[in-house]
Order: sequence, then C-alpha cells, then structure tokens
Amino acid sequence: MPNSPWSHSRSSSIADDVDFEIKGQELQFVEIELDPGESAVAEAGAMVWKDSDIEMSTVFGDGSGGEGSGFMGKLLGAGKRLVTGESLFTTVFTHHGKGKARVAFAAPVPGSILPIKLDEVGGRLICQKDAFLAAARGVSIGIHFQQKIMTGLFGGEGFIMQKLEGDGWVFVQMGGMVIERELRAGEELHIDTGCVAAFTSGVDFDLVRAGSVKSMIFGGEGVFFARLRGPGKVWIQSLPFSRLAGRMLSAALPGGQRRGEGSILGGFGDLLDGD
Repeated sequence: MPNSPWSHSRSSSIADDVDFEIKGQELQFVEIELDPGESAVAEAGAMVWKDSDIEMSTVFGDGSGGEGSGFMGKLLGAGKRLVTGESLFTTVFTHHGKGKARVAFAAPVPGSILPIKLDEVGGRLICQKDAFLAAARGVSIGIHFQQKIMTGLFGGEGFIMQKLEGDGWVFVQMGGMVIERELRAGEELHIDTGCVAAFTSGVDFDLVRAGSVKSMIFGGEGVFFARLRGPGKVWIQSLPFSRLAGRMLSAALPGGQRRGEGSILGGFGDLLDGD
C-alpha cells in the first residue's frame, strides 16, 4: 500500500494489526488492507467498497467478545452501543481468500478521520458519542459516564460518551480540521464545549464559566467552556456537526441569516435572484 501522511505497516498486538491508508482531504475515507483471516469492524452503513474475497457479517455489539461469548454478553455489548446513540449492530468484514484484500469506509460528514493506536494512548480513548467509524477486530466499544452533573448537562456531550478500549487501531470521525494537544500534569485548556472530540483517560473533563455575565450573554460563546486538565492528549475539532447543522437550519428558515450573501437590496434582491 503506498505511503501517505496517515498510513501504517503492521506490528504484533492482541487485536488484528491491520494496514491502512487514509485518503482525501475534507471528505476522507480509510482504506484497510487485510491478510487472510483478519477482520475489521465498522459502523453500519460506513462501507464504500470491498474486494470480493472479503465477507461481510452483522453482529450484536462490537464483535470484540469482551463481554463474553454468550447471548447475554452480546446483548450487553449491543446495549452499550444503543445507549451512546449507535445502532445495536456492527458489521464485521473478514478476509477469507488469499493474499491481500481491501475494504474502505467513509465518514458521513465533512471532516477528518483520525487513526489512533490504542496501546499508544494507554489502551483507552474517550470520545464524542458518534465518533466511532471503524476498528481492527478486538477493539471494545463501550460507554463512559460523566460523573459531574454540571458537566453532563452543559458539557456539549451529555452524560454519556464513547469509550474505546484495546491495543489495536481505531478510526474515529471528527468535524472539520483536528488539532492534537499534549497536556502536561496540571496544564489546562479551555475549549468550546462542542469542539471536544476525544481525550485520553488521564485527562480531567470539567466546565469553567465563560467570563463575566456580559460575556456570557453577548459574547456568543455560551455560558461555559470545557476545561480539560492534563496529563494526557486532547483532540479538538474545528467544526462540530451540531454547529454546522445549526447554521444550515438557521439559513433554511424564513428570515434566516445568510452569511456571505448580503445585498443592499435585501429581500427585494432575493426576489430578483429567484430566491
């Protein structure tokens, strides 16, 4: 597989250590290369294409087997996904042929697909509820509860976030551009609550008031910032889907704000333009 800014060649791990390459700019997809017997797990509906030697099956939960192989274990794994707003099922793609075979998955919204090797971030990643796109077989997809009531209510992610555990590769989808910050012990970073994409388990996620009362009312940045305190890594997304959807909805409603399309003729100009 040709080299790219995001590509990987295999090493030893408990989870299947797949090769991959991420292609594209604003609308990305990840192409995963499998050896015979290897599998990738993906969110339902994420597949773009696959080689014919790769067989597809639908399973309860994440297919990792982390909750046990019995029916109740599978049901518990599926229930965790349902709580985070995902489907009860995931799709497993397994290479049953010879040689190499490839399968590709795409994010549903404009942004970035970020590959993260879990054993390089302590074996656990906390991320926004809809972040999971695909992973090597053996990665567990669970739930992370916000322990603080105020953080759950106003933190932008609700009380429940996704928890990805294991030692293999995961591919998470994030809106817009993504910035990675390494925080030292005690170092703090204030982020718009919707722009928190993911962080490692050692990072403390809390809220801090966004300045004075005047700033909170007229500043346009909300009442709280997310406060992330190290040590650990934080991933920040520049365009949360909720922000994009809000702007689109505002522009679509009668009398909605239309940035970049101002006219001295106002509404009369829209009539002339046929809008």
